[in-house]
Amino acid sequence: MTEATLDESVLRQWIGQTQSATDTLQVEPARLMQATLDRNPTLNAGDPLPPVWHWLYFLSGAPMSKLGRDGHAALGEFLPPVALPRRMWAGGRLEFSKPVELGETINKSSAIKDIVLKHGKSGALAFVTVRHTFTGPEGDERFTEEHDIVYREDPKPDAPKPAPVPAPTTSQYSETVTPSTVQLFRYSALTFNSHRIHYDRDYCKDIEGYPGLIFHGPLTATLLADLAVRRNGNKPLKSFSFRAVAPLFDNAPFTIHHDGEGSTWAETPDGGLAMKAQWED
Repeated sequence: MTEATLDESVLRQWIGQTQSATDTLQVEPARLMQATLDRNPTLNAGDPLPPVWHWLYFLSGAPMSKLGRDGHAALGEFLPPVALPRRMWAGGRLEFSKPVELGETINKSSAIKDIVLKHGKSGALAFVTVRHTFTGPEGDERFTEEHDIVYREDPKPDAPKPAPVPAPTTSQYSETVTPSTVQLFRYSALTFNSHRIHYDRDYCKDIEGYPGLIFHGPLTATLLADLAVRRNGNKPLKSFSFRAVAPLFDNAPFTIHHDGEGSTWAETPDGGLAMKAQWED
């Protein structure tokens, strides 16, 4: 494993690194996801997989001895060895070509597309973009995804809190989401996500400086895609993109919104923007 670094010239050598995986999209994880969203498990083999539910599949698990401080697999193999201790989903962009059905065997090819270092108010930042291509048994492309990961420094004790970005005021429909530790546990289990920010409250507060457990960014994106589909007659999406702006926590309800056109977003309890999504059907 390569030594961690913030030398951008070294990190950018990871651009073009690839890996691949194959998975049969069994029905049971999708039905368990329905239960996690407090719905009756109605999905069956042959039904189309809801958008972004592919995160329930293609799971990998590093041995315990190869996990980092945060419970994620240590860096320096497929992902570059960024010398920053905190990592989170920053956003993503998906383009859907053909439906994926439950029961199908799908291939996933991943490649590091870009690595950029920046310096913000909170210190050093690194953004890694991974492009995933999903194909069917005959090699036909089903959809693509670009996944943005952000790496950050540990919080400084005297660092000012960032000013919230105001949420849009164009909502035509909204729903309240009441998170719970049980829901976070279920989603972590379904996605084999051992990131400690979702279940270890002491780690969240004492190490990463958060006031509570982090509501999964992918789960927030899932709720926004689901809202888009439900409020548009269950039409399949052609594209879906999302960008995380501020974290959500397990200790207070938050709101998701639909503008009646092509945007959905999540609003923090104090009226700030947590995540913004745009889509086409």
